[in-house]
Amino acid sequence: MRAYILAFPERRWDNYLIPLAEEPLVRIVEQRLRMTKRIDGVYTIIRKGQLRRFSLHISNPVEVKAKNKIEALYKVLPTSEELFLVEGNMPLVMPFLVNYLSTLFLDSDADALIPSWSDGTLEVTHAFYDAKALKSALEACLAENERKLSCIAKYLDYETISIEELAKRNPKVTLSFFKIKSSFDLRFAEETLKKLERKEL
Repeated sequence: MRAYILAFPERRWDNYLIPLAEEPLVRIVEQRLRMTKRIDGVYTIIRKGQLRRFSLHISNPVEVKAKNKIEALYKVLPTSEELFLVEGNMPLVMPFLVNYLSTLFLDSDADALIPSWSDGTLEVTHAFYDAKALKSALEACLAENERKLSCIAKYLDYETISIEELAKRNPKVTLSFFKIKSSFDLRFAEETLKKLERKEL
C-alpha cells in the first residue's frame, strides 16, 4: 500500500520545507509514515520546478505541472490499488492511527474511509482511498471547476469514522490531524514531537 504526501503549494505562504526540529516538515511526515505497518512506499507530490529543493529531503518526490491540488492529484495518482493521502504540513501524523484506519478500510466495501469531526468536517487529507474511485472523483471535481479538495467527498461512496470517539480511547489521535499554519503551530509541534519521540523510541 502506498502513501501520497500532498506538498503542492497553492498560495505563496504554503511552505512544506519549514524546519521543525531541524528537519523540513515534509521529511518528518515521510519518516512517520514509514513507521506504519502496511505502507511500503511513500511518494511526495510537488509542484514542477521544485524537484531540486525537495529531492534533498525526501525519498520519492513526484514533480507535476498543475493549476491546483485537485489537478495535481489527478495527474499523479495510480488507477488501481489502495492508498493513504496526507498533507505535507501534518508532522504529528500518528503511525498507530494510520495502522488502525488501514485495517478498517480494508475490511470495508467503501471507496474511502475519511475521518470526521463532530461538526461534519471531513479530513480528506488524512484518509484512505481506492485509487480508481478517487481518480474518478477528482475528474468530476475538475469537470465542475471545483477549487477545494474537499469536493471529492461529493463523488465518493465513503465511510466516516468519528475523530472524537477515537480520541476518547487515545487522546493522541487528535494530534494526527494537526496542521502547521503559523509560527505558534510550529512551536507546539516541535514540543509535542520531542515528547512523542521520547515515548516511541
